[in-house]
Amino acid sequence: MSHSAENLQTFLDVAPSAALVEVREAKGSTPREEGAWMLVSPEAIFGTIGGGQLEFMAIARARELISDNLANGALDIPLGPEIGQCCGGRVALDIRLLDQAERRALVKRVRDEAGAFPQVILFGGGHVGHALAAALTPLPVRVLVVETREEALEDFPDDVETRLAALPEEAVRSARAGTAFVVLTHDHALDFLLVAEALARDDAAYVGMIGSKTKRATFRSWYLKNGGDERRFAQLTTPIGGNAVHDKRPAVIAAMAAAEILTALQS
Repeated sequence: MSHSAENLQTFLDVAPSAALVEVREAKGSTPREEGAWMLVSPEAIFGTIGGGQLEFMAIARARELISDNLANGALDIPLGPEIGQCCGGRVALDIRLLDQAERRALVKRVRDEAGAFPQVILFGGGHVGHALAAALTPLPVRVLVVETREEALEDFPDDVETRLAALPEEAVRSARAGTAFVVLTHDHALDFLLVAEALARDDAAYVGMIGSKTKRATFRSWYLKNGGDERRFAQLTTPIGGNAVHDKRPAVIAAMAAAEILTALQS
């Protein structure tokens, strides 16, 4: 389950009692960083603090608090052989039951954090567009899918924003700085137009286009004849996802491209 405000609210709605487990301090090699958190109810969990024995112990402690109706607790755990988790670091956890005000504050916090995530705009809602949207949804990004065909905007994950647009290039022009643009429409001419618009910006985090070496060469020729230059062309990633894995199934392309996009956004 992704850390969206909607998914969090759904979890809280069916969990009258829930404990927040938060990493207060992380020293040395640890599964997660300070500030990482998860929620625990008697029947379920939301999020993760890294898994393994550390998380198992935290869940057990959180459920003890819920069962005994204790407001808070803590754990300070060395990640060594004695607990069967050999990271070598040390983690201090704060664990507390959430009241109604804290529940609302946590939902707001998640919503605010999501609003600050970098945006990835996918142009095209075909098989790869759907697979890439699904691959990106659990990641710390906001996903927008822009399409000229209404039927292609069906069946996307709830966390994905969709937009029907007669002039999809307007979404390139209005995007904020640091956006990643991924072009994978049903029309090569439209692909070329959108990529040219994205390359015209100097503040894009990533510009990618689905295709092949032949499509790349064709676009380069067209682009240079229509006012583009080699410096801007060099910013284009195509084909997306690289060539390390020779498997063209949409889910595989999506997995490779998602890693590529996330790396570009965080570099």
